Amino acid sequence: MKVAVIGGTGLIGSQVVRNLKAAGHEAVPHSHSTGVDVISGQGLDEAVAGADVVVNTTNSPTFDAASLTFFQTSMDNLLAAARKGGVGHIVILSIVGVDQVPELDYYRAKVLQENILAAGGVPYSIVRATQFMEFMDDVLSWTTEGDTVRLPATPIQPIAARDVADAVAEVAVGAPLNGIRNIAGPEVFTLDELGRTTLSRKGDDRDVVTDPTAGMFAVVKGDVLTDPHARLAPTRYEDWLS
Repeated sequence: MKVAVIGGTGLIGSQVVRNLKAAGHEAVPHSHSTGVDVISGQGLDEAVAGADVVVNTTNSPTFDAASLTFFQTSMDNLLAAARKGGVGHIVILSIVGVDQVPELDYYRAKVLQENILAAGGVPYSIVRATQFMEFMDDVLSWTTEGDTVRLPATPIQPIAARDVADAVAEVAVGAPLNGIRNIAGPEVFTLDELGRTTLSRKGDDRDVVTDPTAGMFAVVKGDVLTDPHARLAPTRYEDWLS
């Protein structure tokens, strides 16, 4: 199959390209560096022309209200190019529980992206993943004050980026779901617990204080960012840290 991977040089997209090529498919990465701009539309028609499948792993540069405009514009442009190019399947990556946290601008923006795709008239698949293990350092940095990190006890189910890429590549070459597939890591932690584990394993002497008001995950209610019924990935967090 010929697969155009938009955002194909990023964390997930680059691994999707590698996986597809290893399986014998023609996978072509597209990004700003290759002359493709999902906001202006520059290069999009050429990027998706002749592709059987388009995988979109582009992401908003901000997590604030501007992300709504990013996903609206980028999906409108991508769908227009896909329809013109006769693309038979579009795949996007989203977040487990994304529709359960309307308090976060970025999560509302991802729901908007999903809705635009579902109504776009092209067969589609949405892969929702839990929080990436690779983002834990960023999460710790957001709420660090001196030697203290404040984190809420929000349940999360971290997944390794390579497992996400495996799942996206698998969906891309399968029949369109015209729906959602949830994927998740094999273990559930509270965010504060995960912070302590991470710092301990890295020899970082910062202290984690449980604070239900700290950071973006403070607004998450209950365990909506986890899913016991998701397709579980194999990589455990302790093994990933190693």
